[in-house]
Amino acid sequence: MSVSGRSHIRIARPSRDLVAAERFWADGLGLTVVWRAAGGPEPGEHDLLMLGWPDADWHLELVHEPARPVEPRPTDEDLLVIYLDGPVPDDLVARLEECGGRRVVSPNPYWNEWGVTVEEPDGYRLVLCTRAWSNA
Repeated sequence: MSVSGRSHIRIARPSRDLVAAERFWADGLGLTVVWRAAGGPEPGEHDLLMLGWPDADWHLELVHEPARPVEPRPTDEDLLVIYLDGPVPDDLVARLEECGGRRVVSPNPYWNEWGVTVEEPDGYRLVLCTRAWSNA
């Protein structure tokens, strides 16, 4: 067993509100719910939401522990970048905003020139980049 470019990646982080997160990531961006689990009221038990695309080598895991919630602490540089290799569709940005996102200006001028940055309900940022990964 070895690590390679085809190794699956899980991006895990806390969420204040899994319903709001699912609305943004699934209804807004179009990710599929891969797995969902409800935890219990005891410390260490948490609610879990995994989202991704069926053909992707990554997925996003969002957790919320009701007994001991962890407050998300994103910075302006905590980014999930998706390379579109073409223009960012206006209807996609509008849908992300309708689903709880907020379009923001990035402190990094690269992302303002080459994409659109949308802050999701927990404050993390999604960048829709117009470039292809090969020339980013």
